[in-house]
Amino acid sequence: MSEQAEHAASLSVPLRSERSELVRLAELVAGFAAEHRLPDHLLMNVQLVLDELVSNVIKYGNASDRTGAIEVSLTIDGARLTIAVSDDGVAFNPLDATPPDLDLPLVDRPVGGLGIHIVKTLAETIAYRRENGRNQIVLTLNDGQGELKI
Repeated sequence: MSEQAEHAASLSVPLRSERSELVRLAELVAGFAAEHRLPDHLLMNVQLVLDELVSNVIKYGNASDRTGAIEVSLTIDGARLTIAVSDDGVAFNPLDATPPDLDLPLVDRPVGGLGIHIVKTLAETIAYRRENGRNQIVLTLNDGQGELKI
C-alpha cells in the first residue's frame, strides 16, 4: 500500500465512515511506520491524531442516511511527516472549535474539544479547507530528531 519515491514515502487509505475502520487504519499505519522505521513516539502521536480526527468525522460528519467516504494519507519527506484527512461529510472546520479551559476543574469542564486541542498541540503545522464538497485537514508532525529514515 505504500509508494516510495526518491526521498518520500506515502500511504493512502480510503475508509468507510464506520468505527470498525479505526482498527484497520491503526494496523495499516503501524505497518507503514515499521516499514519506514518511524520512532515509537512519532507513531504514537500519528495514531492519536488520526484516531481523533477520523473518530470525529465518523461521529459527527455524516448525515444519518449516508455512510461517508474518508481518505487518509501519510507522507514522509525528510524530517517531516504530513497527515491529510479528507471527508465528504458536513462542513466543519475543527480549527474553529473553542479551545477547552484547562484551568477549570475536570468535573466543571464541558464535554468535547480536548481531542482537537491535543491535535493542535501535537501538530507542527495544521490547515483546514473546504473544497469540492470535502473537508480537508492537513497537518505536519516532526520527529524532533532530524531526518526520518525511509
